[in-house]
Amino acid sequence: MTVYTLDPLLDPRWATLVDTHPDASVFHTTEWLEALRQAYGYEPVAYTTSPPGAGLSNGIVLCRINSWLTGRRMVSVPFADHCEPLLDGSLSGRRALLAALKTAVEREHYGYVELRPRTPDLLAHDGVEPSASYVFHSLDLRPSLEKIFAGFHKSTIQRNIRRAEREGLEYEDGNSEALLRKFYGLMLLTRRRHQLPPQPIQWFRNLITCLGVRLTIRVASIRGRSIAGMLTLSHGQTVVYKYGCSDAEFHHLGSMPFLFWKVIQEAKALQMKELDLGRSDSDNPGLITFKGRWGATASTLTYVRSSARPAGTKQERYGVHHLARRAFTLMPDRVLTTAGRLLYRHIG
Repeated sequence: MTVYTLDPLLDPRWATLVDTHPDASVFHTTEWLEALRQAYGYEPVAYTTSPPGAGLSNGIVLCRINSWLTGRRMVSVPFADHCEPLLDGSLSGRRALLAALKTAVEREHYGYVELRPRTPDLLAHDGVEPSASYVFHSLDLRPSLEKIFAGFHKSTIQRNIRRAEREGLEYEDGNSEALLRKFYGLMLLTRRRHQLPPQPIQWFRNLITCLGVRLTIRVASIRGRSIAGMLTLSHGQTVVYKYGCSDAEFHHLGSMPFLFWKVIQEAKALQMKELDLGRSDSDNPGLITFKGRWGATASTLTYVRSSARPAGTKQERYGVHHLARRAFTLMPDRVLTTAGRLLYRHIG
């Protein structure tokens, strides 16, 4: 079976496939791919068994990453928690696409191709190996708001939401530059606390420009001081929690549960069916427990590779050594943001 390649930013058939395929997410969209291209220079490519001129029945989208620091590779897709191959049920088509990716690794001298499926189906195929595993949480938004609220952990979620409401936390949403700056200030605090540099503010500006109203920033404040922020994306009937940040000094006010509850209420009003809470590292029990307390369903995300060499360690995959992480906590804001601007294009 012949496999073809196309540029998803130029070929309108890709957007049509994303709009109609049940497994498509915001991470498949041309808007996400364009934001990656603008911010980091990643070149997108899609593989399909559909010939030129025909509508696409399947496709796997990837970005080419050419880094002197972390090597040459293709990833489906960078900075996405998951990106399911958009297949049509044909086993021969799936095999052909995976074989074409393996050939690309060898012919174009990539270190590996990495796929980030939401389902484990690809693990059964020869030529791929697991490269990383995460815990993924998803909340079903189809029940009534009353039933959803009743499913929250009483002492840590319900009580904190009520505490935030009693405290009179202020709430803003939108995607203005002013709101982005409030969000980014909180992102700096949070990433420093986690011993990591933040992604550059231009990445978030590109997301806003490319995704428009499908991106929402939410900020909670008290007496005019921003204390928690969240960035969500939407596609179809799914809202995706992508980034969250907060001032730890005010955690006792329940600001993050307050924002999550706002997201859920607004998603219900728009008749959304799922809140995608994203992935958590398997060695981060605190975050896993927090997401589980919303009544979310947990599953395993397993990324797979077709490689010229075995999958690396976690440190090799992300290029952040323990000693470097300690240094990030001591850097001034300007140096920390510069580190993020220099590093993230190599991480993908």
